[in-house]
Amino acid sequence: MSARLPQVPLVEDSSSLAMMYQQYLRNEKLHLSLARTGEQAKTIIRENLPDLVLLDLGLPDVSGQSILEWIHAEALPCHVIVITADNTVDTVVEVMRLGAVDFLEKPFDAARLITTVNNALKQSNLEAYVDNLKNTFDRQRYHGFVGSSLSMQAVYRIIDSVAASKATVFITGESGTGKEVCADAIHKQSPRANKAFIAINCAAIPRELMESEIFGHTKGAFTGANNDRKGAASQADGGTLFLDEIAEMDMDLQSKLLRFIQTGGFKKVGGNIEESVDIRIICATNKDPLAEVKAGRFREDLYYRLHVIPIDLPPLRERESDILEIARYFLHKFARAENKRFTDFDNETSAILCDYAWPGNVRQLQNTIMNIAVLHDDELVHKDHLPAPLNRLQATSGRAETSSIAAPAATIASIRPLALVEREAIEQAIALCDGNIPRAAALLEVSPSTIYRKKTTWN
Repeated sequence: MSARLPQVPLVEDSSSLAMMYQQYLRNEKLHLSLARTGEQAKTIIRENLPDLVLLDLGLPDVSGQSILEWIHAEALPCHVIVITADNTVDTVVEVMRLGAVDFLEKPFDAARLITTVNNALKQSNLEAYVDNLKNTFDRQRYHGFVGSSLSMQAVYRIIDSVAASKATVFITGESGTGKEVCADAIHKQSPRANKAFIAINCAAIPRELMESEIFGHTKGAFTGANNDRKGAASQADGGTLFLDEIAEMDMDLQSKLLRFIQTGGFKKVGGNIEESVDIRIICATNKDPLAEVKAGRFREDLYYRLHVIPIDLPPLRERESDILEIARYFLHKFARAENKRFTDFDNETSAILCDYAWPGNVRQLQNTIMNIAVLHDDELVHKDHLPAPLNRLQATSGRAETSSIAAPAATIASIRPLALVEREAIEQAIALCDGNIPRAAALLEVSPSTIYRKKTTWN
């Protein structure tokens, strides 16, 4: 995946000067476009919001300063470097007041232009990075995950960081915390996303068949092997191989897996031909892998070969703010599937769901909500809709979403994701201001550039 080149329009009506500036910047990593008039510049900027504008003040149709005023009035989040032969104090002060990040006084050499452009692009990248941090810090959804708790935000950030690499990822976490969802998210976020994601549960396949499942077999390799068969390693070529519950793998097969990871080569069961594939390996276990190593059930050398990037998924009981968010997600999903009226949980039920320890984690919560949607029908989920043992519990204030002073059911039901409320508020403000984003931003008391960047993220 190639990185996006910074978009830099050069607004200059002089053909000779434009050619010289283009020559100066020919080796820089940016996409330089040319506008010879102010109207051409506006068109380019509107169609593809640039990272940086090189703006000459002397244009044939309008002044460059009017273009700068337009960019400033529209609060477009792009940096501008002004090119001018007029270095008077009044001109410099005015262009800086209108938001220019720097100015170049004619004539200037290649070194000055390159340094000024690179400095402005670094500043632009830093501001974009900060905005990205803000926009990704409170994600409620991430591929197959649901949840906005701090512990899950940390998981999302790790996945963002490791996805582009080929490094092996070792996922740990209790049963039901979403280890396969995590592996699939890494795959979908990676450059391998358009290739196969093959998952094998090492605890669900008989030991005598596991080697064939991973590496395949040739015809006649064992009783019942009537044809050649590709294993998961071959099926995942170019993509990702996920080995779930890897701590259950037989020690002999662990040795073969170690060799495969080290060399990239393997032989089918019953075969003599060495094959090689390009795959990324992700593994997971609900056990303590180091404890398994100490107990002699897991090879130490394989553990250190696999344990390159560890991701520990938190249990649901440590994701308190996510419990109702996930429960509502499943309730809406299963209510639609079962054609039921459910829209939310009443106050008491919400508190019980938050109080419960959920030993089976997200999988148990999912099954609980499915049970409710299949067996009952109402607008709100009440305590008597809950399956055992939840229907025998009493709500406490310890982990409930509500405080010790119970909020009205209508208040609980009206709570909605903050990101959705924010987006609706921004879109409503823009509509009420007839599309005038700077005016909407002023009324919302935020920077117009914040709204532009959020709109880019939504799109």
